[in-house]
Amino acid sequence: MLQKKDTGSARAEEIMSLDAKLLRAMQANDFPILHLYRWAGPSATYGHFIDPKKHLDLDFIQRYRLDLARRPTGGGIVFHIWDLAFSFLMPAGHSKFSTNTLKNYRFVNQIVLETVREVFSVPLTLIPQNAPSLGPDCQNFCMAKPTQYDVIHQGMKIAGAAQRRGKQGYLHQGTISLAFPQLGLLRDCLLSKEAVLQAMQAYTFAPLGRVWEPKQLHDARKAVEEKLFQKFQAIL
Repeated sequence: MLQKKDTGSARAEEIMSLDAKLLRAMQANDFPILHLYRWAGPSATYGHFIDPKKHLDLDFIQRYRLDLARRPTGGGIVFHIWDLAFSFLMPAGHSKFSTNTLKNYRFVNQIVLETVREVFSVPLTLIPQNAPSLGPDCQNFCMAKPTQYDVIHQGMKIAGAAQRRGKQGYLHQGTISLAFPQLGLLRDCLLSKEAVLQAMQAYTFAPLGRVWEPKQLHDARKAVEEKLFQKFQAIL
């Protein structure tokens, strides 16, 4: 059985704090949780071990009012403007929990793959190993370098994630690319401008493409959320 928790719209720091709280409160024999939410405005999150000032122009981000928050999981920097983000919590007592982190990545991302494939009718696969890095800073940006078991379309990444595992279970924080980023915004906020930008263009797949309307993005998020819950529910 799956518990669906939709907490609505909130600031990035509040969402990240809630995910961390859900992981701390989880007991081994609880039901898995699919946590759905929406960002109160343009947002970005960064992995627990990343120093954002080394990679982002924080003065521009403050002027632009891009909401920035640290994730309780690892991984790179993710811009939550053109994506669908979700969190999944798996208790350690569940039959599909593994002590092998990569197996847990593969389990969740296989569900994401099936979800996106059905919603957008595109052929997808899980990348079997890390893709080559196109620059020294690319590993610090989620959509600039596919890593093992990310969801890809013809070598380009559509979905990635980061996890944190404890004795009680694990927290999986995922992102699904829906529309191509606004390149002007990225140029203004990236410190490694051309290298990371070129890598994101080379490695990011977005089913809505480069020309899209806000309503398209809204409708796509809603469709993916509904299908994602159905897929998790069927397997769990």
